[in-house]
Amino acid sequence: MTSTEELKNNTEMTEIPLSPPGDYTKSPTVSFHDLQYIVSAKENRKKVQKYVLKDVSGIFHPGMNAILGPTGSGKTSLLDFLAGRKDKTGFQGKILINGQPIPGNFKNISGYVVQDDVVMGTLTVHENLTFSAALRLPNSVSAKERKQRVEDIIAELGLKDCQSTRVGTEFTRGVSGGERKRVNIGMELINKPGVLFLDEPTTGLDSSTAQSVISLLHSLALKGKTIIFSIHQPRFSIFRHFDKLHLLSKGQSVYHGKAESALDFFAQGGYHCEEHNNPPDFFLDVIIQENTSTSYINKDMKSVENGDAHTGQKLIDLFKQSSYGLELQTEADGILKGTQESVTTTQISTGYASSWFKQLYFVSKRAVTNFVRNPQVSVFQPLVTVVFALIVGGLFWQLDNSEGSGIQNRVGASFFLVTNMLFANAAATELFISERVIFIHESASGYYRVSTYFLAKVFCDLLPMRLIPTVIYCGITYWMIGFVQDAAKFFFFALTLLLTTLAGTSITFFYGATIGNSTLANLATTMSFVVMLIFGGLFLNINTLPTWLQWLQYISFARYGLNALSVNELKGLVFEDELTGRIENGTDYLQEQGIRHDEWGLWQNCVALAAYIIILMTLAYVQLRRIPKTK
Repeated sequence: MTSTEELKNNTEMTEIPLSPPGDYTKSPTVSFHDLQYIVSAKENRKKVQKYVLKDVSGIFHPGMNAILGPTGSGKTSLLDFLAGRKDKTGFQGKILINGQPIPGNFKNISGYVVQDDVVMGTLTVHENLTFSAALRLPNSVSAKERKQRVEDIIAELGLKDCQSTRVGTEFTRGVSGGERKRVNIGMELINKPGVLFLDEPTTGLDSSTAQSVISLLHSLALKGKTIIFSIHQPRFSIFRHFDKLHLLSKGQSVYHGKAESALDFFAQGGYHCEEHNNPPDFFLDVIIQENTSTSYINKDMKSVENGDAHTGQKLIDLFKQSSYGLELQTEADGILKGTQESVTTTQISTGYASSWFKQLYFVSKRAVTNFVRNPQVSVFQPLVTVVFALIVGGLFWQLDNSEGSGIQNRVGASFFLVTNMLFANAAATELFISERVIFIHESASGYYRVSTYFLAKVFCDLLPMRLIPTVIYCGITYWMIGFVQDAAKFFFFALTLLLTTLAGTSITFFYGATIGNSTLANLATTMSFVVMLIFGGLFLNINTLPTWLQWLQYISFARYGLNALSVNELKGLVFEDELTGRIENGTDYLQEQGIRHDEWGLWQNCVALAAYIIILMTLAYVQLRRIPKTK
């Protein structure tokens, strides 16, 4: 007896009932009725409306429910709509759970495993699952129960031997591909979801690993969970675990029913699978042939004519008129009728399982752990900062007060320091890009709010990666270069470079949150910094520029930083040529450059930098919120 038949008989004997309305954690049935999804596309330079899904209906009971179809058939779109992970612009139709509308917090009480791995590679298997348990389980669950839940998941998924092993990153070796996939599944099983959605769970896995993953899902289905997944071209040992099969062709259903009955359906239409052919391969071959040619060659080498050769309409019509299609329609109509007759619908709160402060604590803790375990960041960057500080200090070693070169060297050193503070933080664009997939998935699954993630990343990046290295940089360069030996001036010097660092970081944060591609984000950051340096006041005297160009000085962080450092260092400083006896006052230089040097002139640049930091950080947060949370 096959595994599919075993599950079938087991289900019939135990007669698993539908859960009452509002109970979505025990044996839920997911039904979808006349789904349509239309998107705008361009064909021959003309804007057209294209169906991604059209009149798609189906019912998925507890068990293994597979969505199968060629590339571009709408598998992922259907799965995402069922899981509530897709923007519903252009979408029509009804999706019900146990005959009732989906509650607002369905994403929090169901599980969704994306195709790409979305676990933190620097954390161990146990730490990743503990993170999920801390944020996805309600406060009513005690710490002891959370710990036990994690241990149970590890045992159930067969991860005991690797629970203390880091998952692994592109730089460090970790667990195997199958173990990584099981960790992804475990992250979603922490809150004991009644429905588990998976997008291409076997993609990128070898045959034996894919088999083990499907066997794991099958064992979960035997316990009464509803497993719904898209899959491209499974082998027979995987296919035999399927209970329900939904076949798609160009966004339309060509079959929905028991997986074991699919061959009979195709045989009714004159499509016969060869004796040793893999059924899923056969189904896809027929669908593709229907969409691309005028005939399909069956096992007897006879041409079977199609109705509408290039749309696959014959299969679609065949299913609608078959006993399988009529049976589906009857059951679906019964569910819809029950929905209409239902008087009340249980509403569940859409809040998060954990509090704002708890989310901030655990997301920050993970960010710090990720930082500490990333030597390329935690060790290399501070080391580079010290090396650069020594190089700059050596180049501008103990500047003298000679007329001409004294001012030039001081302004040049200040400009170099400001430039270094800007470009040293260009890598901060990766902060929101490298974890973008993880952030989208976790925020969509109700792990945490966007605000807690943003604050945790900002605080845990700014302190160890931006502020502390800048303080070290200031302490080395100021005294080596030989600026005015005054404690008050040193602290203002350090404040200016800290604000310049934060300003440069804030614009990289903004581009990182806005642009999902690291190459484009770095390009935009570099171009912005170049424009700021051009109008920074060293290469060009701003007062000599045309009036319509002078406004660009106000968007230059480099100008504010350079002006503040120049006023702090040059105001009242006297330079003398020992040979000619010529004397030059630093205040006169500031006057010539149009740099305001009174008390407010000293601080206005810092205020401007602080204002830009606040504005750009706010915009970065807004852009992070605007990222579609659909996975």
